[in-house]
Amino acid sequence: MVTPKPSNHGVRRPIDLARRHGLSAQAVRNYERDGVLPPAERTASGYRRFTETHARALDAYLALVAGHGHAAGGDIMRAVNRGELDTALRAIDDGHGLLRRDRETLDAVEVAVSTLTATKPAPQTRRAVPISALAHRLGVRPATLRKWESAGILRPERDRVTRHRVYSPDDVRDAELAHLLRRGGYRLSHIADVLRHVRDAGGAEPLAASLAQWRGRLTERGRAMLTGAARLAAYLDGDAGGHPPRASTSEAKTTRLSE
Repeated sequence: MVTPKPSNHGVRRPIDLARRHGLSAQAVRNYERDGVLPPAERTASGYRRFTETHARALDAYLALVAGHGHAAGGDIMRAVNRGELDTALRAIDDGHGLLRRDRETLDAVEVAVSTLTATKPAPQTRRAVPISALAHRLGVRPATLRKWESAGILRPERDRVTRHRVYSPDDVRDAELAHLLRRGGYRLSHIADVLRHVRDAGGAEPLAASLAQWRGRLTERGRAMLTGAARLAAYLDGDAGGHPPRASTSEAKTTRLSE
């Protein structure tokens, strides 16, 4: 039997869906196999018969990937195709929650960096200092520094002989930044994220130069989430019942993987 053509009552071949997005036909087959696309009907000889519903599903999946990533995008589509809309919406909510957290972290980094670059830093020792000296420098208790360490904010080494904590000049810088952010009301988890970015950038000054790019990436991600939501809504609204159609049991059995 001849493979169905798109002109045959809206039927699509894998290659027809693939070309629209620069994918391979095998990728489209894999998406259907993995549940990202709803089950396709099969011809008597086992060829997949995709429809406009599948085209909308593929549009939705690829748009969701751009905003939520491959793993979350796949989870969302599989939940929708199982008829578990609440599960899909919770995954979308989680994605927006992560984006909000990233925005809050960026806000904290900007505050910290602007303060550090605008003020003259306190003189720093060239040698490692014990926890008591650092606590005295900051006006906090040693237990506070140990708590910050447990939260991933500080990473002091241990003296080889005494096994006591010792703080390098970089550790002192991190502790001062943490103290600044803590006074600003930021949570320990956010401060840990800030310090990670400072370490990765090699200091406050290099990090300051990358803040605009960082915010731009968050903006792009937020816009991609909006597009993903719109494409998913279009997929759902395309079916009168609110759920994508599923292939019957008999149709699902007539598969031919070598298609």
